[in-house]
Amino acid sequence: MDLDAYVAAHSHSWARLEQLVRQRRRTGAEADELVDRYQQVATHLSVVRTSAPDAQLVAYLSSLLGRARISMLAARVPSWRGVAHFFSDRFPAALYRLRWWWLACLAGNVVVTGVMMAWLAGNPSVEQNLLDPQAVQQLVNSDFETYYSENAAGAFAAHVWLNNTWVSALCIALGILGLPVIWLLFQNIANLAIVGSIMMRHDRGEVFWGLILPHGLLELTCVFVAGGVGLRLFWSWVEPRGVTRATAIAREGRTAVTVALGLGVVLAISGAIEAFVTPSPLPTWARIAIGILAELTFLAYVFVIGRAAVARGGTGDIGAELLEDRVSTQA
Repeated sequence: MDLDAYVAAHSHSWARLEQLVRQRRRTGAEADELVDRYQQVATHLSVVRTSAPDAQLVAYLSSLLGRARISMLAARVPSWRGVAHFFSDRFPAALYRLRWWWLACLAGNVVVTGVMMAWLAGNPSVEQNLLDPQAVQQLVNSDFETYYSENAAGAFAAHVWLNNTWVSALCIALGILGLPVIWLLFQNIANLAIVGSIMMRHDRGEVFWGLILPHGLLELTCVFVAGGVGLRLFWSWVEPRGVTRATAIAREGRTAVTVALGLGVVLAISGAIEAFVTPSPLPTWARIAIGILAELTFLAYVFVIGRAAVARGGTGDIGAELLEDRVSTQA
C-alpha cells in the first residue's frame, strides 16, 4: 500500500475528527458525525497497522481515537431508556448465559449446608466446642429471634443490604483468584449450618426456618450467583476458549460488573423483605410464601426474560458501540 497516497486520501477525515473532539458543545448531528468519524478512523488505523505499520502514524491515530472515545463517553447522559435496557436485556442476559455456573454453585452449597447441618446435629459435642451452654441458650431463646427486630426496619434494611452487597462484591472481585470465592461461600454457609443445627437440636427449627426462608431464599441465591460468576471469571483465564486470555478476562470481567450492579438491586429487595417481612406479625406460612414468591419471580426473570434477551443476541457485555476500537487498538 502507498502510505502517502492513503494519508492524502483520508487525512481530511482525521482532521474533521480532531475538530469534533476539540468542540466543547455539539449539535445532535455533530454528535452523530463524531461516532461515524470515529468508526471510519478506527478502520483506517486497522488498515495502516496491517498494510503499512508506520509507528508515528499508528501512534497519532491511536491517540486520536482514544480522545474521541473519551468525548463520546463523556457525552453519554444516563437515561431511563438506558436503565430499562439494562434490566430488560443486559442483566438478565448475563444471568441466563452464566446460569450453569451459578446453578452449580447454588446446588453445591445447598448440599454442603445440608450435610454440615446433619453432621452437627448428630455430633452435639461439636456445639460445646463452638459455644458455651449459656451462649447457646441465649441464641436459642432470644438472640436469633430478636436480631430481626431489635433495630429500626429502615436502618436494618440498609445494614443488611450493605453487608450482602459487600459479600457478593467480594465473591465477584476475588473471582479471578478462584479459591477465595470458595472460602467466602464456605464461611457463609458454615454460619448458617451451625446456627440451624443448634436451633433444630433445641426444638426451635420452626422458628429458624420461619425467620430464614422469607428473605434467605432470594438473598442466598444472589450470593451463589455472585460466587458462580466469580468462578467463571477465574475459569476465563484457565480456559479462554479460542481467544487470548486478556480478551476472555476482559469480556467476563465486564459481564461480572453487569451482574454486580444488577445484584445490588435484587439484594435491596431481599433486604427489604428481611427488614419488613421477616419480623412482621404475619403468620409463618404467609412470610415464607412471600419469600418463595420473591425467589420464583427472580428465577422467572432469569429463565424467561433472560432467555429472550440472549435469543436477541444479548450476552451481558457492554454495548458493541463502546467496543468499536477493539480491533484498531490491538498490537
